[in-house]
Amino acid sequence: MAVGKNKCLTKGSQKGAKDKVIGPFSKKDWFDVKAPAMFNIRNIGKTLVTRTQATKIASDNLKGHVFEKDDENQDPEVQTNDLKDVVNKLIPDSTGKDIEKACQSIYRLYVFVRKVKMLKKPKFELGKLMELHGKDSSSGKATGDEMSAKVEQADGYELPV
Repeated sequence: MAVGKNKCLTKGSQKGAKDKVIGPFSKKDWFDVKAPAMFNIRNIGKTLVTRTQATKIASDNLKGHVFEKDDENQDPEVQTNDLKDVVNKLIPDSTGKDIEKACQSIYRLYVFVRKVKMLKKPKFELGKLMELHGKDSSSGKATGDEMSAKVEQADGYELPV
């Protein structure tokens, strides 16, 4: 070593030069969760979001964010029943009322069925399809009454050739 150099301050590894340990919540901001204007009490609660840095804005994470309650109520009903029974339960909205009762502890809300999605497609059976549509015949052929008939065009209209 040259004269006048300090051995402890070498560039590669410095003793005790570690990053400061900071808590995970020190870089977070609290935001208010607000309901739409149709509700009397709009402030529902608060949520944590990572603070704004460079091009990433904190409020962008919350835009379009939907706060949901898990649908554990409808899973057993859907798995144990046939498709016909499930659709019959969805029409009078009894499933929506069950979910609404489970979510009443959170805040006042409206529950409606927006989309029904089939995750696993069952094996195709023509007999069951005809039964769902109210036809008892198991064959897919139409009878004489159901055959289509030629219809005249109104006002003597003819297709251009």
